[in-house]
Amino acid sequence: MPQPTHIGFLLWPDLTQLDMTGPAQVLSRMPGARLHYVWKSRDPVMSDCGLALVPTTTFADCPPLDILCIPGGVGIAPVMRDAEVLAWLRRQAETAKLVTSVCTGSLILAAAGLLRGYRAGCHWAAGEQLVLFGATFVADRVVIDRDRITAGGVTSGIDFAFRIIEQTHGRDVAEAIQLALEYDPEPIGGGTPATARPEILAQVRAAMAGRLATREAEVAAIAAGVS
Repeated sequence: MPQPTHIGFLLWPDLTQLDMTGPAQVLSRMPGARLHYVWKSRDPVMSDCGLALVPTTTFADCPPLDILCIPGGVGIAPVMRDAEVLAWLRRQAETAKLVTSVCTGSLILAAAGLLRGYRAGCHWAAGEQLVLFGATFVADRVVIDRDRITAGGVTSGIDFAFRIIEQTHGRDVAEAIQLALEYDPEPIGGGTPATARPEILAQVRAAMAGRLATREAEVAAIAAGVS
């Protein structure tokens, strides 16, 4: 019987739940997968859409992970400053076969020093800040650089999970799971800055401007402290 693959998702207050639940749904179908949802305690963790997520294990009790996955969200700064979180990430990354993230989760990995010298994905509105931590932002839906696999914003996490399965179990397995989940998206277009209509892009940038400015200042301060 093949050895199980332990996959751990970091839960943290105010995370974007689809960053985690999208890839978790896909990866739960991977042969031998054992999923762990990890936080400091087993108390429910509230996501940014009001959906409570229940950890299955704690930092202290989590087994060594084969795949470490960090979801993102708007309010990442407290997690990027959290010494306990960063220490746990570094410990797990020492032995993990793959260190991964979705959306702004890559900034959390970067704050732990785990993306220095790597190419990485991130949400389009935050990716340029990766350079502050010695990483190179790549505006692709999924970015693979050695044992680091990082996704772009939110929904990219689903594509990302299929790429992980393809890499670890082959294309046939990935396509079979894709068919079982009926994953065959038909978007209306305009889902990236490069494809969005200019007026829509301007509208979204304006709506996000305040919170992005706050986050950029927080992340820059964290990066300055790290360096």
